[in-house]
Amino acid sequence: MKGALLVCGTHSDAGKSLITAGLCRWLKRRGVSVAPFKAQNMALNSVVARGGFEIGRAQAMQAAAAGVEAEVAMNPILIKPSGDRHSQVIVMGRPYADVGARTYQGLKDELRPIVADALADLRVRFDVVVCEGAGSPAEINLRAADLTNMGLARAADLPVLLVGDIDRGGVFASLLGTVAALSAEDQRHIAGYVINKFRGDASILAPGLDQITALTGRPVYGVLPFAENLTIDAEDSLAIEAPRADVEGDGGTLDVAVVRLRWMSNFTDLDALAREPGVRVRFTRSAVDIARADLVVVPGTKATVADLQRLRAEGLDVALQRRAAAGDPILGVCGGYQLLGTSISDDVESGAGEVEGLGVLPVRTPFAPDKVLATVTGHSPLLRSDVGGYEIRHGRPARTDPEAAPLIVTSGGDGEGCVVGATLGTSWHGLLEHDDARRALLRWTAATRRIDFVPATISFHAERERQLDRLGDLVEEHLDTDALLTLIERGAPPDLPDLLLERAAPC
Repeated sequence: MKGALLVCGTHSDAGKSLITAGLCRWLKRRGVSVAPFKAQNMALNSVVARGGFEIGRAQAMQAAAAGVEAEVAMNPILIKPSGDRHSQVIVMGRPYADVGARTYQGLKDELRPIVADALADLRVRFDVVVCEGAGSPAEINLRAADLTNMGLARAADLPVLLVGDIDRGGVFASLLGTVAALSAEDQRHIAGYVINKFRGDASILAPGLDQITALTGRPVYGVLPFAENLTIDAEDSLAIEAPRADVEGDGGTLDVAVVRLRWMSNFTDLDALAREPGVRVRFTRSAVDIARADLVVVPGTKATVADLQRLRAEGLDVALQRRAAAGDPILGVCGGYQLLGTSISDDVESGAGEVEGLGVLPVRTPFAPDKVLATVTGHSPLLRSDVGGYEIRHGRPARTDPEAAPLIVTSGGDGEGCVVGATLGTSWHGLLEHDDARRALLRWTAATRRIDFVPATISFHAERERQLDRLGDLVEEHLDTDALLTLIERGAPPDLPDLLLERAAPC
């Protein structure tokens, strides 16, 4: 088979990313060569794909669901907010521009052919490409320059599945209103709906399914049940509102507090810890939590200096300094590692120049315009474990005290990160996804805190595969897969009706 499909949602966090992944896993099981695609992603969670290119974390997860290696064509444009009205634009895996929202709209004409070429390249090399939209396709103020929703659907002649989250309420109004707000030309690509996160009596829902079909002339391709504990590589900070895993274990419990930075990035680093039995992971801005936790993690950030200033404004700098002085475990990752140091010299992200850090690690971090993008391996003497991960950073942290030990010795023999007392720092994301390293960190934390805790023997990668299989199961069991195959191969039906609204002008 050959074809493509675009998954859009009535709003952010409707379930587009997971449904896209589920479709990829279902098609992979059928022996179909499939790839994910998201033209434009706005997220602070990213990874390094093949060749040293930066893409959104969700597309790497979807590539894993498809059983293929993540590559830059799967996410040609990545927008990383670095301030309230300011973002870094990553194009084909490399920094392209630093812009405000209005300025970015002016870039779209030059980005449009890049998106088209990336999608065309994937469609040549794969049987099916499952595309994911962004936000809502009915953002009428953004439609004229749209790259990733109906603009993409029309440019590439894609059928569109519209996903609505029934758990939030108002799903039928959201579906109906989304379609009706589109121009007649856009509506011809909306082939039908998927209702997501349903819990309750299906017989009560059924009349609504019939009515939305009658009102819009478009079928419901299925209703996905609410799936508990299904959190895979979350797309954005909305996901941290949900409680992280707090599963009882046989080996005691550990409390992990993650400092909730305003511009926190790659908080998916904590997913592997959150899945450990007996480990409770919570995001916090409480000095009391920082004092009481067994382990405090200061995560990555896209705005290191701005987040450092906010920590000071809220007194969390003192809480971290007191914790370090008391010898209680702290782990700083990437930007979190940088702000634990003595100084930061930043003329790149913030333009603030020389800034004093928290001073708990003897590390100075100058920023450089070019970004380090690499996958890395090494060995941690402290953890007595082989380790690996990836680097995404403008900062170049360097230890200023020759007596301070590195946390990691890289495969090239260089020292990476820093260890002083019970405060650890590293530039490596993904470190905790390595089972031996994660268990060693938990054992070290328990020993340092003098508490009984024995890590479980779960495999993070096996658990991720299990969850991806759950997504494939949901698609296979609850969606009309025969109709989906027809939709992918033949496109949207030609006779879809237009839901008329009085419009000032067509898009």
